[in-house]
Amino acid sequence: MKTLEQVNALKATEFEKAFGDVAEHSPWVARNAAGVRPYKSREAMINTFRDVVLSASETAQLALIRVHPDLATKAKLTDDSTREQAQAGLGTLSKEEFSRFTHLNDLYKSKFDFPFIFAVKGATNQQILASFAERVNQSKEDEFTMALEQVCRIFRFRIEDRVAP
Repeated sequence: MKTLEQVNALKATEFEKAFGDVAEHSPWVARNAAGVRPYKSREAMINTFRDVVLSASETAQLALIRVHPDLATKAKLTDDSTREQAQAGLGTLSKEEFSRFTHLNDLYKSKFDFPFIFAVKGATNQQILASFAERVNQSKEDEFTMALEQVCRIFRFRIEDRVAP
């Protein structure tokens, strides 16, 4: 875990290497956030990452959403995604639960043209499924906004795991 002083002292390339995977497969978020240092607090760092995402073009935001993996997928995940999904019990689903996730993933993507995003840290697979079932009935605009909020929650958790308060 790095201290805020260590984070602020990193060269831009070191910063991107250390935090480029915080926003899934989107090092541009860390690259843009690096230029706003020094951060006064870990919360300021998190808010900067959030601001970078929310001020990006809709095209960049959609690309960021689309690189996220389906939940409970058999596909290769990043180390962070693997750990987070395992902690939420998504790696040990019953055949029936896995089938339900697969069905909802497919239904959601066919409706919204992007994957369901849920910051799974601290959640159970039943809570995730309940959110899935509810959110699949939302409007595309509301779900786009919710997906961005969930992306921001994901990198909040990841930054909190890497930077001391």
